[in-house]
Amino acid sequence: MTEENKYQLNLPDTPFPMRGDLAKREPLWVKRWQELKLYQKIRQKRKGAKKFILHDGPPYANGDIHIGHAVNKILKDIIVKSKTLSGFDAPYVPGWDCHGLPIELVVEKLHGKDIDPKKFRELCREYAATQVEKQKNDFIRLGILGDWNQPYLTMNFETEADIMRSLGHIHQNGYLYQGSKPVHWCVDCGSALAEAEVEYEDKTSPTIDVGFKVTDGDILKNIFNVKEVKDTFAVIWTTTPWTLPANQAVCVHPELNYGLYSTEKGNLILAEDLAEKNLTHYGFESFKKLASCKGQALEHLQLSHPFYKKNVPIICGDHVTLEAGTGLVHTAPAHGLEDYAVGMQYQLPVDNPVNEEGKFYSFVEQFAGESIWEANKKIIETLDANQCLFASKKLSHSYPHCWRHKTPVIFRATRQWFVGMNQENNKKTLREKANEAVSHTTFYPEWGKARLEAMIKNRPDWCVSRQRNWGVPMPLFVHKETYELHPRTHELTELVAKEVEKAGIEAWFNLDAKALLGEDANQYKKISDTLDVWFDSGTTHASVLKKREDLSYPADLYLEGSDQHRGWFQSSLLTGCAIDGRAPYESLLTHGFVVDGSGHKMSKSKGNVVAPQKVMDQYGADILRFWVASTDYSGELTISDEILKRVAEGYRRIRNTLRFLLANLGDFDAKKDLLPVKEWLSIDRYALYLTHQLQERIKKDYTSYEFHLGMQKFVSFCSEDLGGFYLDILKDRLYTSAENSKARRAAQSAIFHITHSLMQLMAPVLSFTADEIWQILMPESDELVFMDTWYDLPPHDLNARELLAWEHIIHVRAIANKKIEELREKGLVGSSLQAEIDIYASGEIYQSLETLHEDLKFSMITSRAKLHERQGDLHIDVFASEHKKCDRCWHYREEVGSHHEHPAICNRCISNLFEKGELRSHA
Repeated sequence: MTEENKYQLNLPDTPFPMRGDLAKREPLWVKRWQELKLYQKIRQKRKGAKKFILHDGPPYANGDIHIGHAVNKILKDIIVKSKTLSGFDAPYVPGWDCHGLPIELVVEKLHGKDIDPKKFRELCREYAATQVEKQKNDFIRLGILGDWNQPYLTMNFETEADIMRSLGHIHQNGYLYQGSKPVHWCVDCGSALAEAEVEYEDKTSPTIDVGFKVTDGDILKNIFNVKEVKDTFAVIWTTTPWTLPANQAVCVHPELNYGLYSTEKGNLILAEDLAEKNLTHYGFESFKKLASCKGQALEHLQLSHPFYKKNVPIICGDHVTLEAGTGLVHTAPAHGLEDYAVGMQYQLPVDNPVNEEGKFYSFVEQFAGESIWEANKKIIETLDANQCLFASKKLSHSYPHCWRHKTPVIFRATRQWFVGMNQENNKKTLREKANEAVSHTTFYPEWGKARLEAMIKNRPDWCVSRQRNWGVPMPLFVHKETYELHPRTHELTELVAKEVEKAGIEAWFNLDAKALLGEDANQYKKISDTLDVWFDSGTTHASVLKKREDLSYPADLYLEGSDQHRGWFQSSLLTGCAIDGRAPYESLLTHGFVVDGSGHKMSKSKGNVVAPQKVMDQYGADILRFWVASTDYSGELTISDEILKRVAEGYRRIRNTLRFLLANLGDFDAKKDLLPVKEWLSIDRYALYLTHQLQERIKKDYTSYEFHLGMQKFVSFCSEDLGGFYLDILKDRLYTSAENSKARRAAQSAIFHITHSLMQLMAPVLSFTADEIWQILMPESDELVFMDTWYDLPPHDLNARELLAWEHIIHVRAIANKKIEELREKGLVGSSLQAEIDIYASGEIYQSLETLHEDLKFSMITSRAKLHERQGDLHIDVFASEHKKCDRCWHYREEVGSHHEHPAICNRCISNLFEKGELRSHA
């Protein structure tokens, strides 16, 4: 034995490297998981267990995944893995939304617009398939486990057929109807838009105050109880002059007070509370109120349209407010939902003068063929020439825009198909059923409930028809004259669906109506509308959950971004209630949007986009996963290079802790070296107790989906409970005790259990790192960490008094460390082992410390620690040792230098190396 290793320590060793090098190594783990068919193995292992179904809201099959996609999929994966570790059979079937306008636009851009419709749909299908593969690879790289070989696609033939069947069920239950009703219409899309496809941006519009002349002065005199009236105008205010050709009435609130005002340009009818402001705005130098009445009294008063030779009535509606305008509302049922609703009460015609391109039809007087936006100016000029214009200016206000084209949309009445919110089935409307379903749903966070309730309460009927090529057709036949549905609609829908199962949606476009209708084909026609893509994804509970053997209905959880309260959450809720009378989910989880370090929305133009691909290439997917899990997703998620650096630093600390644990198990064989807990030292059992506490709390955080709280506990445990306490104290025993001593094997036994527990707890989040640890701990296992369940920690067997004793020790240790640090700052000691301490204590603290006996110094990491019982407050004296330092254990001991064979080391080390070894009981 050379002098160099004569006094060797039990130095740790591990193949677990200090640097994770995740960006390079993770793809190798991904490949390994795929080769091992890990997902399929998990399904086999959990076969027969209670199911937990998280149904994937399908991303759109277009473009690279962005950071929002990564957040969404990582959260889903954390939940699925944590549920699997909890013993559930938690399959994850990813999906994609494949139809719709964005894909059409790309195909048009790539191949031109003048393409045969059949070829166009083929190109759309091909493009969507390539996008699915592209996104799939990035999701797999993120460490997401799922059935990637058999995802669901809304363009799968079977799924397209089942989407049609869902429409058939909704029709059979009485919720589908056809109507000419105003819908959001994008002139660029040439199609109706769903609520979720509309966003609000500022727009500058012309605002005008327009007079509608009263046609019958005698009736007016009776209403206001005045003797004489000259020319009188009911004045409206609007920001959409182009809707005036469609005007059918002027609406007042029945309970508001309206005044008759005399001016130099005749009498004006205005809401009293707004009159003075408006009359001044119109530039009148003098005016006088002649009389007043309630709005109800004005009902049915006839007015002359400001530029057409027709009369329109005054009607009453509760939607009229005093927030702006004149208190009288221009009413065009073809161009507004409130106008439409009040118009239906008064049986007003829904005459739409505007075509699909946003231009007036050729039959529209004065404005035929003109764009509505260009016509605004001409309409204002016409009003002015007719002396009906009282004011005109510009106003910047919030206005609905198409979320794709970012252009203003219009309300335009068209013949469309609707799912009726107020249609009844079994004496309950769809709105009532949806509200009831929301009340039975659990929300994470809870505020999501009020948000969805408000949207259901106020939402209009759902326009489910679109005028597009690339979408699931509505398999309906309508009468050529009456537009009534064929009486065999439900039967016909199923026949069409069977054909679509074989050949996809092209089966409908190729279908000869005579093949199904026979002689009826002369009277009925196939409609050309396709379904809103929100209907596609909104019915996946019927086309996916109910159809796949590995899934079940209803889902336990739907998880998406906060914008999906008006999107997928709502479309799924409405179709679920329309088909089955309930929501297709038991609970909803909502996450916020990702913003940059300054709180700004991600934008390519701003240059603040953080791409998940770049993060994975630079840091690794585990860092991105750790950031997601460490962030409170209920609000905005903030990300930046600086934040990612901090996350990477946090990961490094966790990795260092795990490396220490694994390194000290390098020579530990659990089969022969693992000691029962009763043979452990007291501090080992206390560390086991702390691990028990951590495991139960983090499991609870996983159950409540509060991952950031779990990660806070995990990081704190690694840095404080382990790094700052247990492992700090343990180093001496691990390194200096006899290699096979019970004291060292007890420490390793505790580390063995703690490491297994930590590996399982981190697996849902730090999946690649957990697998790396598993391969070191379980090299002979045919399984992987994700097939296991939460680690079964042995009981710690400490009583309440013993637990309290360790709390007291930790408290005293913190005070002692501060005193030692003061000496270190003065240069009187180097490490804490150079210090000696005297502790003066009483009561419970004295009793707790007294139980450690000679081990007290090990818990304080000092060369000597003497306990004195003394009444009064706790007091600690610290001073530098006068003794020599042992070359092996670095303790300062009186006997160092006194042993002639081993003058450089202490008696403790001599015993541990050459004799029976020291005895330890507590630390």
